[in-house]
Amino acid sequence: MSVLKEKKILLGITAGIAAYKTASLVRLFIKLGAEVKVIMTPAAKDFITPLTLSTLSKNPVHSSFYRLEDKNEVWNNHVELGLWADYMLIAPATANTLSKMASGTCNNLLLATYLSAKCPVYFAPAMDLDMYAHPSSKESLKKLHSFGNVIIPPTSGALASGLEGEGRMAEPEDIVSFIEYDILDKLPFKGKKILITAGPTYEAIDPVRYIGNHSSGKMGFAIANAAANLGAHVYLVSGPTNQQIQHARIHKVDVVSAEEMYLAVHACFKEMDVAICAAAVADYKPKITATKKIKKTAEPLEIQLTPTKDILASLGVLKEHQFLVGFALETDNALENAKAKLKKKNLDLIILNCLQDKGAGFATDTNKITIIDQNLNTINFELKSKLAVAEDIMNEIVLRVLK
Repeated sequence: MSVLKEKKILLGITAGIAAYKTASLVRLFIKLGAEVKVIMTPAAKDFITPLTLSTLSKNPVHSSFYRLEDKNEVWNNHVELGLWADYMLIAPATANTLSKMASGTCNNLLLATYLSAKCPVYFAPAMDLDMYAHPSSKESLKKLHSFGNVIIPPTSGALASGLEGEGRMAEPEDIVSFIEYDILDKLPFKGKKILITAGPTYEAIDPVRYIGNHSSGKMGFAIANAAANLGAHVYLVSGPTNQQIQHARIHKVDVVSAEEMYLAVHACFKEMDVAICAAAVADYKPKITATKKIKKTAEPLEIQLTPTKDILASLGVLKEHQFLVGFALETDNALENAKAKLKKKNLDLIILNCLQDKGAGFATDTNKITIIDQNLNTINFELKSKLAVAEDIMNEIVLRVLK
């Protein structure tokens, strides 16, 4: 899965011949799962039509603050557009536009939006070789770099003038790859390895029946996605669940029983930087598992249970450099029980959720958590979607691991 999936990209198009390539650029972003909005300078419409770009992006194309010929036209709010975007890309970026960006000139909707944007800004220069080599262009590039804007370097090749040289806008595929790698390189957990457990475990009574719980795996899978989105390589060990995940940086291992989860976790824990145990592991298993289906009779059935291995506690004993996070699902004396579990199992953080809180617990799309650290400090969060909760958890871990 691309780091651009579900990201909002604002594409600014200026009046250069390379504008024809932006149709392919929009298609590539959409294919990766991004949402795209387009702003054109008025003269850019001489090179590619707004209709083409609006059709591909599935969003209206903006080129002016309002349409003079339409008295009912709504004002195109440059501030809203700038705040909407996760990333802004100006491609092609002509010498004229680069100069205006560097000097703060604001005489069209694109430039006004650029000056309002709070997100990272990328730009792909496109101009003739002498224009690109001119001292004024070099000065513009230098100033834009000082602003924190990121240049996508032009390539050398055949130019519209018929000359050969530097100044040709990078190809759409290369622009997209450049942005993806640049984003990934700046993610806080780039190169980190994170172990996450998720879902329930099933402890067999016989070949047909098992002891389990109501865990859906939603919380653990949401954390795995959030960790991968921060650049981590995620090792996800999951019990039986219907949850699906597709992410290039998530390696999923399916297990069934607590013993299988124990073995899978211990096989990789030494290499991990962070371990987050979100699985609802069975505390007990049948002492004896029948090899054939137990037939129903009129007599009561007694099953002797024996404790399973405590995965979280075993990791607390083994941990060296690892940052270890556990979960506590409680019904009463929640805070006291969670704090005791934190200390007993040698954790760095514990995530408390209480079944008595409406919207929290198993098989829901929401959760309400309290995070407790080693010093027993607590941070309370409101009821949120599990995706938002996962981001809160990962943000707290980032603050502590990278401090």
